Amino acid sequence: MITAMQKVILYYKFVQVDDPETLKFWQRSLCQKLGLTGRIIVAEQGINGTLGGDLDDLKAYVKEMNTHPFFKGINYKWSDGEGDEFPKLSVKVRNELVALRPDEEFDVFNSTRGLTPKQWHDYIEQNPDVIILDARNDYESDIGAFKGKNVVKPNIKTFRDIKDELEKLPKDQPILTYCTGDIRCEYLSAYMTHKGFDEVHHLDGGIVKYGQQFGDGGHWEGKCFVFDNRLNVGFSEDAADIGNCIHCGSNTSQHINCQNQECNRLVLVCEGCSNNMSVCSDSCQAVAI
Repeated sequence: MITAMQKVILYYKFVQVDDPETLKFWQRSLCQKLGLTGRIIVAEQGINGTLGGDLDDLKAYVKEMNTHPFFKGINYKWSDGEGDEFPKLSVKVRNELVALRPDEEFDVFNSTRGLTPKQWHDYIEQNPDVIILDARNDYESDIGAFKGKNVVKPNIKTFRDIKDELEKLPKDQPILTYCTGDIRCEYLSAYMTHKGFDEVHHLDGGIVKYGQQFGDGGHWEGKCFVFDNRLNVGFSEDAADIGNCIHCGSNTSQHINCQNQECNRLVLVCEGCSNNMSVCSDSCQAVAI
């Protein structure tokens, strides 16, 4: 029986790591000692993690991280948990902290200035025609997104696919870009600078920090997709369901996996249609039957 307060933290930091393997073993040992579960990615460009556990254990993790010269002062995003968000602990070394650049090199540390949630909010208020680029996958933006006259929600299945979408955007106009916790949009801002975009601003702290400050009373609408067993979080009791069930079209924020097990993509299915066979495409329908 879970009695301690459960929390989830989301964090990252871009920093040069000369020995990712050693960092991996330290992270695994630290999390195992504290009884934390979740996912941590380590690369030469830094660290990215989402962890769940008892509040006191997560505080101990943050305290330990703050003793490390590379990771002191990370901006952690906290949210409520139930204790079952992650089935296990996974700590892996990857070639790239965010999968974007297999075919070209750029300075990943040359990101643009982030806007705080208040600055982001005010910027949209004062510049209602600004281009707002969602740096997330399509299934994420299906259930929640920022509102605006020029919101761009690319129909992408992986972050790497966003490269082609950038070719459709003007390079001489200001662009705001955002994601869940800021890692993808900060990384993207460095890449867009490399590709010649004049002015790009990312949302410092991501959707999570904006939602914690403005709830559902700002420019955000819907729920925020998260990569754990919760699948989505709302920022208030007024959080709207803006996704559409693939069967009946009713509003929902509930994702389930495509029933073609070789596919396993997420599809939106409301509670009333949850007993129906749910697949993401006609080709998966033929295989699943």
